[in-house]
Amino acid sequence: MKSIYFPLSIFISLSVSFPAIANDEVVKGNQTFQSFNKAKKAMERFVISNRRITLYCQVPFDKDKNIILPKGFATSTHAKRAGRVEWEHVVPAENFGRFFSEWREGSPRCVDNRGNPFKGRKCAEKENIVFRYMQSDLYNLYPAIGAVNAERGNKNFEVLPKNTPNSFGSCSVKISGNKVEPPQDSRGPIARTYKYMAYAYPNYFQMSSSQSRLMDAWDKAYPVQEWECERAFKIKQLQGNNNPFVLNFCEK
Repeated sequence: MKSIYFPLSIFISLSVSFPAIANDEVVKGNQTFQSFNKAKKAMERFVISNRRITLYCQVPFDKDKNIILPKGFATSTHAKRAGRVEWEHVVPAENFGRFFSEWREGSPRCVDNRGNPFKGRKCAEKENIVFRYMQSDLYNLYPAIGAVNAERGNKNFEVLPKNTPNSFGSCSVKISGNKVEPPQDSRGPIARTYKYMAYAYPNYFQMSSSQSRLMDAWDKAYPVQEWECERAFKIKQLQGNNNPFVLNFCEK
């Protein structure tokens, strides 16, 4: 597949200069985007413009992120978010955020204008360059129906019992307790995203042994598709690093 190139002006407008990661950090991931908002804009403008399809429900949306919901789609909560696309962290920010002390404990510099300390995502984003890179990594961002994104939250993926009903009617996402079973069409991209994040940020995200086995199985059962290759080539040109679990297959 032909590589896709972008002019330097794109990077000037979409990225911000910050101090580099220290030499002892093991990071093979994003070192271009530190703003989640700018990362989302880059995805919208340069990566998905010719394939506006949500990850989980395979629903098309327009350039203004409006969705025409498929017949039979239903949600009992977050109805106001059902007609709009949101950007989903396939590996949830909380799943890698808890590896950062700023998320868990806060920082002396994480104090609001009333003098109250805070921690969590806001503190990690303020104080830690690696966290900013991770939450803005384009490979981990996919469009999703807002209601599905809200219900998925930070729940882990799993294969649920066969009698588990769909949680959104005609969209075959299944949620039970703190587990989510995605539709088959999205399992390959999900697996290769999880494997990429563990590879790219080994000090900040690790899968459990059961998670790793599931992602290996999905990666094998649902091979890389042509649209994944195009997406990964575009992201490599924008972000500057490789997702080997996709591109190594595409370049064969």
